[in-house]
Amino acid sequence: MIRYEYKVIPAPARGLKGKGVKGADGRFANALEQVMNDMAASGWEYQRADTLPSEERSGLTSKTTVFRNVLVFRRAVETYVEAFEPKLLDPPDPSEDVEDVSETEAEQLEEADTADHEDTHSENERP
Repeated sequence: MIRYEYKVIPAPARGLKGKGVKGADGRFANALEQVMNDMAASGWEYQRADTLPSEERSGLTSKTTVFRNVLVFRRAVETYVEAFEPKLLDPPDPSEDVEDVSETEAEQLEEADTADHEDTHSENERP
């Protein structure tokens, strides 16, 4: 299961001049693009833009509601299991000699092989 962390930042309120950028709409789009690219460079994935109400003081005793534009980003949080990377063993060095099976081990293997053949023959001979 992938877990995410979220970051909510204020959307740009003003445009940003840039090379080849013309008009108020272009400057605003450029400011938004800069913010989104900066966040992406830090590993954050853009999710959505929201307009949310925010209650603020107006004077000494009254309150007013102001709507704020925010940008929502997310990125995956690496868990312990995901962070675990098994290390592959190095392949054997072909220049090293492979040890021969000892004489005792070879005799044991031959005896076991012979016993298996005898069992097979005796089972086949039964009616």
